[in-house]
Amino acid sequence: MLAPTPIILHILSSFLFCIVGAVQFLPSIRRQRPAAHRVIGRLIAVAGCMSALTGLWMTHFYVFSEALQGAALYWVRIVLGTAMIGLIIWAVIAVRSRKIFQHSASMVRAYAIGQGASTQTVLGITWIIVVGSEAIGPLRDGLMIFAWVVNFLAAEVFIRAKLGPSKPRQKHSSLPNITDSTPRNEI
Repeated sequence: MLAPTPIILHILSSFLFCIVGAVQFLPSIRRQRPAAHRVIGRLIAVAGCMSALTGLWMTHFYVFSEALQGAALYWVRIVLGTAMIGLIIWAVIAVRSRKIFQHSASMVRAYAIGQGASTQTVLGITWIIVVGSEAIGPLRDGLMIFAWVVNFLAAEVFIRAKLGPSKPRQKHSSLPNITDSTPRNEI
């Protein structure tokens, strides 16, 4: 029989991390309400770690058939659950050290892991619609792992596009005028 405690804790903490955590990405919250961002951030950090810990708990201690979790999916879940906790801890350390880019990038990556189930659901339903039956065994494992790959790619695109330092505009200079008094070797 499955112990209900980790399931309940996982659902509640994942809901907080994934739904309330999305609010943290709004620039208006970060800039106009920094105190609210800090309070929500503390809640989200705890919820994210709890989500990952309960996910690890269920992955390791619950018995799944090979059709639902093969060795590859087991180890990916162990690695990603551990990485999610590490990323959240690093994000907290980074923000306390005023390393805002590292904080933001770490939280986006942790969020990409936490949103894995959402992407897995979309891929699974799409598979059922296209093929007509649920994926099982190694194929199911592959689809679930692929969902995390998609999330990581989206996270990296987001980090580079939205969080990276803004690039200064280059001045479009025309070629120097030959009649200019500047010597050619200085051009």
